[in-house]
Amino acid sequence: MRDAGNAEAARRWFVGTWLLLCAVKLALAARVPLFVDEAFYWQEGQHLAWAYSDLPGLTAWLARLGVALFGQHELGLRLPFLLIGALLPWLVVRTATREFDAGTGWRAGLLALLLPLAGTLGVLALPDVPLLLASWLCLDAGLRLLRGDTRYGALELALGLAMGGLTHYRFAAVIAVGFAVLLMLSEGRRALRDGRVWAAVAVGALAWLPLLLWNLHNADAGLRFQLVDRHPWRFGSAGLELGLMQWATATPLLLAAMAVAAWRGLRDPRPAARWLAWSGALIVLGFFVLGFFADRERVSFHWPLPGFVALLPLLPAVLADWPRGWRIATLATTALGLAGMLGYFALATTSGEGQRSANDMLYPANFAGWTELDDAVRARLASMPPETRLLAGDFKIASELGFARGDADIPALDHILNHKHGRAPQLALWGLQADGSRSAPTLLVVATHHINLREQVAYFQHLCALVGSLPPPQVLNVRHGRQRFLLFALPARRNDAPCVAPAVSHVDAPQAGARIGRRFEVAAWAVKDTVGVARVDVLLDGRPVSAARRAGEDAWIVGQFMQGRSRDPAAPRIRFAADVDASALPAGLHWLGLRITGGDGAVEDSAEQPIELH
Repeated sequence: MRDAGNAEAARRWFVGTWLLLCAVKLALAARVPLFVDEAFYWQEGQHLAWAYSDLPGLTAWLARLGVALFGQHELGLRLPFLLIGALLPWLVVRTATREFDAGTGWRAGLLALLLPLAGTLGVLALPDVPLLLASWLCLDAGLRLLRGDTRYGALELALGLAMGGLTHYRFAAVIAVGFAVLLMLSEGRRALRDGRVWAAVAVGALAWLPLLLWNLHNADAGLRFQLVDRHPWRFGSAGLELGLMQWATATPLLLAAMAVAAWRGLRDPRPAARWLAWSGALIVLGFFVLGFFADRERVSFHWPLPGFVALLPLLPAVLADWPRGWRIATLATTALGLAGMLGYFALATTSGEGQRSANDMLYPANFAGWTELDDAVRARLASMPPETRLLAGDFKIASELGFARGDADIPALDHILNHKHGRAPQLALWGLQADGSRSAPTLLVVATHHINLREQVAYFQHLCALVGSLPPPQVLNVRHGRQRFLLFALPARRNDAPCVAPAVSHVDAPQAGARIGRRFEVAAWAVKDTVGVARVDVLLDGRPVSAARRAGEDAWIVGQFMQGRSRDPAAPRIRFAADVDASALPAGLHWLGLRITGGDGAVEDSAEQPIELH
């Protein structure tokens, strides 16, 4: 009776938490601005295919289904992913109940809700959602096979393998681990002697056929990006930091419980416990080791999530042996981790203008600026001829503006980001990789924050080579320039006059975040190709407070930092200084920037940096 009462209490906690979490995720999914990858998956979904340059087709198909059924907005796009995310904890409950008992099932399901990465699934329309579902189906199928339930196990295995093969290259790790663990267990080797299991494997193998054919027809571009180009494949000690970041997503106390559960499970006489322990441990440790040799530039803290979830059914037994205080602390810290991730998404719904630093890594900058950019583009297009066309500087701008405008065919110029994210081959296949030629007025939109400061002069010169001389840009600084866009109204006919690039500048002193007095000196440099810099004004909170004077040469900036690319006629005399009297301003946070007037009369405001007056 006591066990039944405990199970009922666990059920109530699970259902209540599930309902609350679903409501929170639904609200966030409706308000969080579109992440760049989501926008590109939407664009892929508008060009339906079996496979794409970055991924197989399932994520794009779900994105297309979402907007087709629920509407062209963020929530519509994300609803299929939200539904899968809501289903997964129930699958954990079902599996753990079948293999162990009802109390274990409800508690494992509750942990699936609280585990930060699992609990937030579906807020964003990303491939990790169907990938985790496919991984769990295969895990559950393996448990059925170990029990001798080959008929249903083989069907579930076929479904999971097919879904995983249509979702991500990374699913190959799940296949490798699952096959290895089946070979390690005597019950698994017996299951592999059944022809129905191999029929399921054959179905799963067919799911990789679209990806294989795409690579065969496109010079292995997808495989090279996923397996070669993005990975150094040499040992790097930074992998330790990546591995710790991966493990931190499970929160410390829950991670410790997982380690104990895996250790116990490996020695457990029950095949189900050993299957879960080996599967979870090998996935988690495998991705940890991979981090020492693989891509460390892109986000990868989510890689071991299928391994963490595989260990969840083993955790209730471990936690039951811990003192009550430690159990409460484990659940509390895990819930705090989930709240932190949900809070991160909530922060993305705000402007972020009140933050102390526009460079604060805590702010989800990848979500910011797109709404403001769409508003600026619509306003600028309204002032241009009706036949004006839109041209994006890179795939991020094209896909984000495309979603906002319901136009999946906005062309983009060749850009390093297109290659870095594996999207350049896909743009070329769609005929959306522009060469800069035009026959109508064109609004070109570029993002300076997508280019390192030292590369910006070279980038603007490259733009001139593609589209001709650039007119004065309209500058859009979002979050004080953390996201900085330039809008160029290009005429129908190309102008091959000498390139007048936008100004490139930097404030060296005071440094961002400095706490200084009301009277201070500003040291900066600024260049502008062909026409030079005629005037530099210092801005505080967007208002001019001092005119800068030329302050001498800087051969290192011109020759080394900008690699000798600058065509500013005054180079190397590019340094400026100004004395600022801010005694009329209140103490506290203020934003320091530059207003640069070129020799052609064009005026551009730089990105700003925070300072604190006392």
